[in-house]
Amino acid sequence: MNTRKQQLSAFNRLLDIMDELREKCPWDKKQTLESLRHLTIEETYELADAILENDLPEIKKELGDMLLHIVFYAKIGSEQKAFDIADVANTICDKLIHRHPHIYSDIKVKNEDDVKRNWEQLKLKEGKESVLEGVPKSLPAVVKASRIQEKVAAVGFDWEKPAQVWEKVQEELAELNEEIKAGNKENTEKEFGDVLFSMINYARFIDVNPENALEKTNKKFINRFQYLEQAAKKEGKELADMSLTEMDIYWEKSKEFFR
Repeated sequence: MNTRKQQLSAFNRLLDIMDELREKCPWDKKQTLESLRHLTIEETYELADAILENDLPEIKKELGDMLLHIVFYAKIGSEQKAFDIADVANTICDKLIHRHPHIYSDIKVKNEDDVKRNWEQLKLKEGKESVLEGVPKSLPAVVKASRIQEKVAAVGFDWEKPAQVWEKVQEELAELNEEIKAGNKENTEKEFGDVLFSMINYARFIDVNPENALEKTNKKFINRFQYLEQAAKKEGKELADMSLTEMDIYWEKSKEFFR
């Protein structure tokens, strides 16, 4: 692995390249904070995909793309005389030191839960009116539900045992079933949301990341369905012309293929 001196040299090289691109490249000169935003979101999802695949070379590549975006934003900030990359780094350093008094001060903690509780209490002391202020409004719903539940749990608003949460899941499922039988679409949607929220909460208690779990199932389904499509094509068949029973034969074969 690289030494700290080599790491700093590589980062300095990136800063130099960013300066040059911003000065000479027509595309780079044109970019703004707003124009980069959707690209940053896209890069974040590409990194997330690489992490799920545990593709270390791809993770390295995507981290580079993310680092470029951070440097790019800082470069634009410096041009507007608002902040530069040193301000960005110092801001997070200061926050980390402040939020870790068990490392940089004399606060004692017993475990990870104590650290989380201290973190949320410190944020409230910094002027935040709610522990939920830090949850971005634009987060995907599954991720947002997870973050909401983690944050309220950090201040003690939580179930005591997984069994209690599972009982809540069963309760919400029963309520959903009642609304489906009653044919009330509006209430059905509400109850369906409650089921999802309670399942996401239960995932936390059994140490499962619901976003990762669902995405892995998505990928599994895609692989199996594409196997079905290719198998049917090899036999000169179109899925639209096949019965569900015929398709199910290939589906079962796909399970064996990807097992």
